[in-house]
Amino acid sequence: MRYTHRFRVRADVPTVAEFHSRADVLRAITPPPIVMRLHSAPPRLGEGDEMDFTMWVGPLPIRWVARIEQVTANSFVDRQVRGPFGGWVHTHTFVAVGDGLTEVRDDIEATFGGGLYGRLVSLGMWLGLPVLFAFRGWKTRRLLEKGR
Repeated sequence: MRYTHRFRVRADVPTVAEFHSRADVLRAITPPPIVMRLHSAPPRLGEGDEMDFTMWVGPLPIRWVARIEQVTANSFVDRQVRGPFGGWVHTHTFVAVGDGLTEVRDDIEATFGGGLYGRLVSLGMWLGLPVLFAFRGWKTRRLLEKGR
């Protein structure tokens, strides 16, 4: 399965890339009512780093470990090492589209998890991606454009 989301933010590519390299940003751009708890990750994510976190969707804890790969000045991949999906590869790309304007592109390739529980959880999460990424776009703009 594939999912793609795009949005624009009034910030240059280096600023947007630096913002997305910070481990604490995931919590800031996660919409309520999901509660995100970071277990371990370096403050700045780089090639080969792993981020271990739990997303609480109501009473349901969803543990996830993602590895950062293929880091460039304007993109990176987070690949699920452990989590609800059978496979998850999320490519983040930042493209300059004007003076101080960046398009953030999120491209996800995923397969559902195994077993009934894994399939139900990953299906529920997959169906929620449009809301999740709409919130992330709004919150990213709000955080990066503040004070402009």
